[in-house]
Amino acid sequence: MQDIRNIAIIAHVDHGKTTLVDKMLMAGNLFRANQDTGTQILDSNDLERERGITILSKNVSIRYKGVKINIIDTPGHSDFGGEVERVLNMADGCILLVDAFEGPMPQTRFVLEKALSIGLKPIVVVNKVDKPNCRPEEVYEMSFDLMCALNATEDQLDFPVVYGSAKQGWMGPDYNKPTSDITYLLDTILKTIPAPKQLEGTPQMLITSLDYSKYTGRIAVGRVHRGTIREGMDVTIAHRDGTLEKTRIKELHTFEGMGHAKTDSVSSGDICAIIGLENFEIGDTICDFENPEPLPPIAIDEPTMSMLFTINDSPFFGKEGKYCTSRHIQDRLQKELEKNLALKVEPVAADKWIVSGRGVLHLSVLIETMRREGYELQVGQPQVIYKNIDGVKCEPFEDLTINVPEEYSSKMIDMVTRRKGEMTAMETQGDRVNIEFDIPSRGIIGLRTNVLTGSQGEAIMAHRFKEYQPYKGEITRRINGSMVALETGTAFAYAIDHLQDRGKFFINPGEEVYAGEVVGEHVHDNDLVVNVTKAKQLTNMRASGADDKARIVPPVVFSLEEALEYIKEDEYVEVTPKSMRMRKVLLDHLARKRANK
Repeated sequence: MQDIRNIAIIAHVDHGKTTLVDKMLMAGNLFRANQDTGTQILDSNDLERERGITILSKNVSIRYKGVKINIIDTPGHSDFGGEVERVLNMADGCILLVDAFEGPMPQTRFVLEKALSIGLKPIVVVNKVDKPNCRPEEVYEMSFDLMCALNATEDQLDFPVVYGSAKQGWMGPDYNKPTSDITYLLDTILKTIPAPKQLEGTPQMLITSLDYSKYTGRIAVGRVHRGTIREGMDVTIAHRDGTLEKTRIKELHTFEGMGHAKTDSVSSGDICAIIGLENFEIGDTICDFENPEPLPPIAIDEPTMSMLFTINDSPFFGKEGKYCTSRHIQDRLQKELEKNLALKVEPVAADKWIVSGRGVLHLSVLIETMRREGYELQVGQPQVIYKNIDGVKCEPFEDLTINVPEEYSSKMIDMVTRRKGEMTAMETQGDRVNIEFDIPSRGIIGLRTNVLTGSQGEAIMAHRFKEYQPYKGEITRRINGSMVALETGTAFAYAIDHLQDRGKFFINPGEEVYAGEVVGEHVHDNDLVVNVTKAKQLTNMRASGADDKARIVPPVVFSLEEALEYIKEDEYVEVTPKSMRMRKVLLDHLARKRANK
């Protein structure tokens, strides 16, 4: 029997979780001395590296003092809650990683709550103690208070604390005395985290995530709950809906370092990958051939936000993307459903789908991934999902935390209360103020851009889903109207220059535009149709006025989330591999006029 520890790492975005895992991999001597590893070894897809966040949870393992430690990296955003819940089922303990300056943040709380309720044993790691004006002692107190608030048991509250700096590669019992490496943390893991219980009997394994290989197809990943699973063994797959299916395991792999290693058998407590199963979903159980006993399936939080996805039917369709038809998009969404548990897709028409997820970030990551794969599509405005609870119309509410310099605090409170938010707490930390609100999810859509503008980019904002509460009434989102292009053609600096006092533009001179594209924001609340394709009339008469050259203010550039939160009900965001435009659903100016009557 080999000695195993299964551990999940929990932290808020940007507190150094993935960097810590990098250092643990180094300590496990996974790489040759001269091998160039790069940083953020686990955040392997481009999107994760660019945004600096972990989206998909991943497994790696290291060997230390003869013990195999399986490390599971979890996403910190509550939008990817579907990922978190599955993964925690594989762990026996967790490392709560907090920043020595910021302390536990709202999103840490979300994952920690799930982990403590399953009964995982925590280790608190206070990271970034090398930062100036950090406060490790206070942060330790805050972590303790947080666990009390989340109803941790006495055993869980008796947690060890490790101080250190993952970036500089050291961990130790005292933050004033830097050590030379992170072995103190690894020793603490071996000492504190219990080894998985060995359960004898017929085999049972819950499939908690999927892997995919071009050569062998879909791979089931999970932790063996009871008994031993062997290569070539006949097993039964118990599906979520209660049906049973007999099948055979072709190959068994365990996680060794960054990759897989083939093995003959895996006994209870270890995490493995099974190759050769045909039909299975996340949440199914692999159990004994003769007398199957399924494990309870994983419960996943319901989606709280939905968006309309449709094919790109703008005048510029098919110019940049490889996959533009409804069949391509339908297949891609079906493929996403297999591994993305918190996502739901329902077709509305032949080329329209309502896609529901855990938040704007969750859905925008899917759109961005599709865009990079060469898909063209259009998406509508994000809508929250209402529920009827005891005959009352209810909507999702979120906990919102805004951290701003003191002089902007009244502005922030004003913004949030206009969107039906209620202030629950406010505390001053140095020259900054931490304000907490309860706010409907509808109110958060489009709030981030306003908050950053209102605080000159100083605000730090975080939110997480709390519960469903009764509907709060109408919320005005965006007051200003749009400036809409009248004709298709090239935008000229001459035309834009003369229209600048009408509002802010989103396009550069020389860009191609089409009729019905949203090219700017109007200063008033109504939409304005403008002709940006008008060039200067050249005649051979001498001009009487001075011919000033056009001075153009740089355009406003939106990120995908900002664009999704910005558009109105009658607008779409058109997403193609190279560009992103906002447009009206009805492109023709006259058709829009008729529809508004």
